Amino acid sequence: MAKLVHTMIRVVDEARSVGFYQKAFGLSVVDRLDFETFTLVYLAGDEVGFELELTINKGRAEPYELGNGYGHLAVVVDDVDAEHARFTAEGFTAGKLVDFRNGEVLVARFFFATDPDGYKIEVIQKGGRFR
Repeated sequence: MAKLVHTMIRVVDEARSVGFYQKAFGLSVVDRLDFETFTLVYLAGDEVGFELELTINKGRAEPYELGNGYGHLAVVVDDVDAEHARFTAEGFTAGKLVDFRNGEVLVARFFFATDPDGYKIEVIQKGGRFR
């Protein structure tokens, strides 16, 4: 059986990205590997054994093109309304709150945030299949 351990995104500015993920989601740097042409930074939170790997290619200043194949990361929070208000107060890019339904059944309540490199993060209310 396979275990998911991390997902990787490429970012331009290490400090800006680490700061965003720390402030927005409480992730901390758990490892940093520096190579000649790139750096890998691993971020994790207290509640999960899954990590976000930031890859910083040295010498790159221009933003990456995310293309049309990237989906999104997703995180679960205890109070999505409070998180939406906090994101707005912090000046983070936060979309509208959505009640996602299948007919009359509420599947999820969420909003999408955007990190400094344009990656989307779905912030979902804990409950149902999202624990």
